[in-house]
Amino acid sequence: MTLADETPVIALTGIAKTYGEGETEVRALQDVNLAILSGEFVAIMGPSGSGKSTALNMIGCLDTPTSGSYRFLGTEVGSLGRDQRALLRRNYLGFVFQGYNLLARTSALDNVELPLIYQGMARTERRALALRALARVGLTGREHHHPSQLSGGQQQRVAIARAIVTRPDVLLADEPTGNLDTARGQEIMELLTELNRDEGITILMVTHEPDMAAYAKRLVQFIDGRVASDTTNPAEIANVS
Repeated sequence: MTLADETPVIALTGIAKTYGEGETEVRALQDVNLAILSGEFVAIMGPSGSGKSTALNMIGCLDTPTSGSYRFLGTEVGSLGRDQRALLRRNYLGFVFQGYNLLARTSALDNVELPLIYQGMARTERRALALRALARVGLTGREHHHPSQLSGGQQQRVAIARAIVTRPDVLLADEPTGNLDTARGQEIMELLTELNRDEGITILMVTHEPDMAAYAKRLVQFIDGRVASDTTNPAEIANVS
């Protein structure tokens, strides 16, 4: 099977998103067409207000389009009820945010276990998976540290461990290095690259930083709510040893 024959993991067709009405109307997305294949690492870029985060929220089932079609693994997401969309998020998607979103009074291990609790997994099994995920992101020995006892880069690693512990098909990252210095940001990007390359996780990342986007294999540029360009990343360094 060639890539052209594959069913995209994510397929947006004619997606539009409008907020407000009349003079207050804002067209956040306009006629967005985008297909993401399994195993891709895609960086979405664009100026503030270009629609890139709105598109990511739509893909993550955190928002719904005003019009158009969104298919996930061939299933029309618009036809799913609220509970079904929640199951899609829970079982197929992992999320990494700029602000980490960790529970402050909870250990790294307990933070990572949280999605597995929502899945109803038994304690012994979820603890083993959480420990494995923390080891995968290089935090062995930090399992019982609280966020306040971890650096920003380590907190983001906990957030990534939490995102991958459910073994998602797709990892959605919204400005994952936005709160980090350059060195820590590069460490996080190298980790995301490893997860994409070694474990085949499809990654869709919003960023405004060209040096971080350079790790992706494909660049999608948003301007005024539209896809302005969609190209193979000429600056890709993801496979450089």
